[in-house]
Amino acid sequence: MGKLKYSIAFVLLLGHFSTHAQEDQLKSDAKMQWFQDAKLGIFIHWGLYAVNGIDESWSFFNGYISHQDYLKQTEGFTASGYDSNQWADLIRKSGARYSVITAKHHDGFALWDTKDGTFNAAKSSTAKKDVLSPFIKSLRKKGLKVGIYYSLPDWSFNDYTHFTRDSMRYKASEQPKRWNRFLKYYQGQLNELAKLYNPDLYWFDGDWEHSAEEWQATKVRSMLLEANPNTIINSRLKGHGDYATPEQGMPITRPKDAYWELCMTMNNSWGYQHNDLDYKTPDQIIGIFADVISNGGNLLLDIGPKADGTIPQKQVQILETLGKWTSKHQEAIYGTRAGIPKEHFYGPTTLSKDGNILYVFVKGNPNGEIVVRGLKNKINRIWVVGNGTKLSHKVVGKVYWSHYPGITYIDLPDKVLDENMTVLALLLDGKVDLYREDGSVIESN
Repeated sequence: MGKLKYSIAFVLLLGHFSTHAQEDQLKSDAKMQWFQDAKLGIFIHWGLYAVNGIDESWSFFNGYISHQDYLKQTEGFTASGYDSNQWADLIRKSGARYSVITAKHHDGFALWDTKDGTFNAAKSSTAKKDVLSPFIKSLRKKGLKVGIYYSLPDWSFNDYTHFTRDSMRYKASEQPKRWNRFLKYYQGQLNELAKLYNPDLYWFDGDWEHSAEEWQATKVRSMLLEANPNTIINSRLKGHGDYATPEQGMPITRPKDAYWELCMTMNNSWGYQHNDLDYKTPDQIIGIFADVISNGGNLLLDIGPKADGTIPQKQVQILETLGKWTSKHQEAIYGTRAGIPKEHFYGPTTLSKDGNILYVFVKGNPNGEIVVRGLKNKINRIWVVGNGTKLSHKVVGKVYWSHYPGITYIDLPDKVLDENMTVLALLLDGKVDLYREDGSVIESN
């Protein structure tokens, strides 16, 4: 009888934990809703490195330039042409729904007038002003979500463990008092950011240099969520984040994470480098973006402003072209969900939230028709997204003795093609239903 009581108690306890887990998941899903619907964000790498056009922080860490010479760039960081409203307006026009800016990179240079230390734009640079606060205000004015990038390491801070690739100041385990001084410093800055800006999203970086315990990741997450329970944290808080962050390379297979974001440069550099003119074309960026949302992710596309705060014209042009395309095709982008497997359509796809509309993204000129395979639904209507032109289709290969639904051919005349990428909407007779079997055979006697 005693064992039975314990068994019942154990089952009840499991049910209790299960209920709490389900509640936590529901809260998490609700919090992530805007992020999942947003699809496009703009990353901004702005700091001292824009002055000489060198790799952000890494240039001195890897020994390409001395730390002393790196710091001399403070003289050239003027922000003399900086207009936060122009930045926010361009970001909004690009079709982005949020932006993430480097409040502090690994070099420790802060864009706001932090009370923790003097190495910042207001106290240490020619700009002599806080350049972060105006941008946050401009984003909010434009109705955009605010993301703040914050580097966990601070290679310029004397009480941080790492300095350069070949020079380490100390080990955290061997000098705990010194490490605690750094923890107080970096957590103090995060507390400032939370109070000053109440970010919708924190974008951490550099967590590889210490363990979650050493970073006090659990404490930091709790602190930020206490300040704003709805804030979102990326995966680079040593496993204590809400979404994954693959970098530069588009995942070949669909990530298993429920929420993820690809961060990617326009050329080959995060910050401004005047010699890096190897920009991706607008078509390439649009193509990558379509692949990302087809796989259920977001694209965080990077720009690198100059030291005077102006955005290079080439980057402006790319964002304007992207914005023209996203504006025209917004119904197939925002609020959609991951599309169908590639074997059904050889290109990107998305689905409406209810699964009743399939959007197919057509690259280039398909020479008159496109093909969708294994679609069991009846198609009620097909139109070209952005201009509403109705298209005709026919199904071939469907036979009475097989469940195989046949192959759908959609007529696509040249006159409706978009100059970057054409998008079609297929209104289905219900939630998308796909034929996923190997096929049927008929046996002869």
